[in-house]
Amino acid sequence: MPRVPLDDIDIKILDRLQMDGRMTNQALSEEVGLSPSPCLRRVRLLEENGIISGYVALVKPDEVGLAVSAFVRIRLDRQDDSHLSLFESTVTEFPEVMECYLMSGEADYQLRVLVGSLGEFEDFLRHKLTKITGVSQVTTSFALRPVVYRTALPLRAGV
Repeated sequence: MPRVPLDDIDIKILDRLQMDGRMTNQALSEEVGLSPSPCLRRVRLLEENGIISGYVALVKPDEVGLAVSAFVRIRLDRQDDSHLSLFESTVTEFPEVMECYLMSGEADYQLRVLVGSLGEFEDFLRHKLTKITGVSQVTTSFALRPVVYRTALPLRAGV
């Protein structure tokens, strides 16, 4: 349940902005059935409440030479707060790490790493990831191709 209740208009606004964050307020207001001023007030409220956290340009990795996508599972030798904090603060500094999740199950963390080549991945692995104190096991799977890649959240009315 969201901290701030969202009505159908809020959901429509969020859906449209997730598809095109550069659309004008005029176009957005027409698509969601509001006049421009109330539409802009709602967008600002969604921003102020942290529901909209920012706006970005989505860049195609292959087009900028980042062709290798790796999913890396990490086990730490100890899972106490100091080891978890050290790993998290260190991995946050690596630009190759696109996502990092604390996991349940066999791995402590799962990373999505994006690099230009297998050689770059080897350098990342040998000179960065395995140098973090407490890393005891690293298992990597390489993505062959994306099948589903979404950036828009699956919003629904009544949440």
